[in-house]
Amino acid sequence: MSEVAREFSQPLSAAEAERLAEIMQGLASPVRLRILSVLRLRPSTVTELADLLAVGQTTVSNHLRLLRHLDLVSGTRDGRHIHYALFDDHVTELLDEAVGHLDHLPHV
Repeated sequence: MSEVAREFSQPLSAAEAERLAEIMQGLASPVRLRILSVLRLRPSTVTELADLLAVGQTTVSNHLRLLRHLDLVSGTRDGRHIHYALFDDHVTELLDEAVGHLDHLPHV
């Protein structure tokens, strides 16, 4: 049985639903989604993300703090800089599925 089929062989527990809702709320921000889309391509620093997305460094840092709390991104220190990347392949798959779904929606 595949991992996905095993996970959905019964309804989510209250705790699982609560955690999943927290993660989904974390994804409900255009800036955070744009940050994740960059990290989907390559690890980046706050400065690189801010420059690429034309968003202030403080804003990027605040969003990254939440994304780290939700285990969607991780950071690796390199001297004075932290290089952020997607936490694991599950986050990549989640983003790919969401974008794939977006491509199938009727455009208004």
